[in-house]
Amino acid sequence: MIQRIQSVFLFLVGSLMITSLFFPVWENAQVSSGERHELYGLYYRFTADIETASTYTFVPYIAIGVLAFVAGGIAFYEIFSYKNRLLQMKLGALNSVVMTATLGFSVWFATEGQKNWMPEEIGSYGIGLFLPPIAMICNILANRFIRRDEKLVQSVDRIR
Repeated sequence: MIQRIQSVFLFLVGSLMITSLFFPVWENAQVSSGERHELYGLYYRFTADIETASTYTFVPYIAIGVLAFVAGGIAFYEIFSYKNRLLQMKLGALNSVVMTATLGFSVWFATEGQKNWMPEEIGSYGIGLFLPPIAMICNILANRFIRRDEKLVQSVDRIR
């Protein structure tokens, strides 16, 4: 049923993964020149100074966004497949892999950006990097409660 605790955790997984698209994964700014580098889940934005327009680069950084969107979609689909707990467990495992790939790409692009764009300045990780690990923890908890429900159903079936 939708009102179970695993549905709450799965909703959090989906919401956190979709929300991570709108927050920066990594950013670096040089105050004296106004140069700014920002990495989001869907693009990389470079601003040379305050007066100039920003340039956006989507490829290959859009991979983070696509994986985050897929992970959110899997979590929302998993909520409504509550009648088939085995499918839910498989989708939970798949979602763990997708979220790990999202986090891996985020960290990789952020460290490469630090090396390539402004190595003399120290950048900072944004909230967009920390939302996927929180979603992974919620996914683990949801999988645990799904497994607990399946064991309960199997034990009741044995009694019949």
